[in-house]
Amino acid sequence: MDDQTRIEIEAAAFRRLRQHLMDDRPDVQNIDLMNLAGFCRNCLSRWYQEAANERGIEMTKAEGREAFYGMPYDTWRAENQTEASPEKQAAFEVAFKENVGKDKG
Repeated sequence: MDDQTRIEIEAAAFRRLRQHLMDDRPDVQNIDLMNLAGFCRNCLSRWYQEAANERGIEMTKAEGREAFYGMPYDTWRAENQTEASPEKQAAFEVAFKENVGKDKG
């Protein structure tokens, strides 16, 4: 497989993941994704922002989130996220510490 085809397939897979998380399963909470998988929609939006910045495209955290979420993050959050239980918040603290520094790839 040539590099351009690989890039196009990877981009298509990313778009499908985004569609799944945003359109098909907005009910899945970011904290649950973090606790189970070590990443969430916010991580994906940050990776998007970082990739843009690495290519000389200035993009803020808020702009990266809006590009990924398709709307301002606060709007999406108000429409889709619920308050996390104390148990989920405690599990998040553990998951976050375990994944700091691992998400560079």
